[in-house]
Amino acid sequence: MRLDKYLKVSRIIKRRTVAKEACDSGRVSINGKVAKAGTDVKEQDIIEIAFANKYIKARILNIAEHVRKDDAKDMYEILEGEEDKEE
Repeated sequence: MRLDKYLKVSRIIKRRTVAKEACDSGRVSINGKVAKAGTDVKEQDIIEIAFANKYIKARILNIAEHVRKDDAKDMYEILEGEEDKEE
């Protein structure tokens, strides 16, 4: 699965266009290497994302094309940083 689509489906980033912009601007890396939006992701990859005011490091646990909002957080494990607390 493409990196930008994974970020959107897993709801780490809410919109795919925002995910694509983050990837293409060099703020997202996979396993320590800067990744573009079209980069394929695999289970157990480590994703690092530098947002404007926070940093997230997460391990991919599951890849799925369609996921319900409640199940999206089961697709990854936060290793560093913190996840949004939206309700």
